[in-house]
Amino acid sequence: MVETTAETALQQTGVRLTPQRLAIAGVLAQTGKETSAQELYERVRKRHAYIGRATVFRSLDRLVSAGLAQRLERPGHVSAYIWCEPGHHHHLICTTCRTVEDLDEGAVAPLAETIARQRGFRVDHATLDFYGECRTCASRYPRGRTVRRAPR
Repeated sequence: MVETTAETALQQTGVRLTPQRLAIAGVLAQTGKETSAQELYERVRKRHAYIGRATVFRSLDRLVSAGLAQRLERPGHVSAYIWCEPGHHHHLICTTCRTVEDLDEGAVAPLAETIARQRGFRVDHATLDFYGECRTCASRYPRGRTVRRAPR
């Protein structure tokens, strides 16, 4: 089902369908968490042993260009990627379990309006990603308690 969603999204955005790109997009869409190119490569290779590392990197770049994936930065300037549905939105990224939740533009629009009003700055485009703990992790690990972060 996820591969069908990925295939439809690729078709709708005009990205050329190749078996490799479809496999990579399908795994990224299914992951539901931010993942590095290396982690994605390892997951894809489990089902598609013929796919090379360079193909994963090129496909990720193409998916980002098409708006179907977004590049995030992990500590140490390591890039991670998440699958995105087409359309402008922002993200809530849990630093404990690495899940990513879309945040609608409506939640961020008041901030852009405040900036425009107070600073006289016209915002043409904004990309905001909020890092912290999701509701589940925050309830499991109350503040002050040591938390073991998800492996990077």
